[in-house]
Amino acid sequence: QVKVVESGGGLVQAGGSLKLTCAASGLTLSSYLVGWFRQAPGKQREKVAVIDSFGTTDVADSVKGRFTISRDNGVNRVYLQMNSLKPEDTALYYCRLHWGTEYWGQGTQVTVSS
Repeated sequence: QVKVVESGGGLVQAGGSLKLTCAASGLTLSSYLVGWFRQAPGKQREKVAVIDSFGTTDVADSVKGRFTISRDNGVNRVYLQMNSLKPEDTALYYCRLHWGTEYWGQGTQVTVSS
């Protein structure tokens, strides 16, 4: 049974940092394209960052220079390091795995206070 669990969210002041973790079980993560998405209240879900099986990354312009995505296939985890957080980064952050089939986690809440 495949399970995807996000963790690491919380409440932080503007300018602070958080590191999100996406932990996968029941599959071999190394084959999957993994993305971090976020959805703020009243807004559409947006892609924040992705990393492919070769380690090639891409991040949204809105977070470029502040967020970094990385993966550790040995422990089936993908990370999102978020620095210089802004109130507009407040959202529910989701992890998505895709390789033919896609899997989503339940999300972890990030709240940035001004």
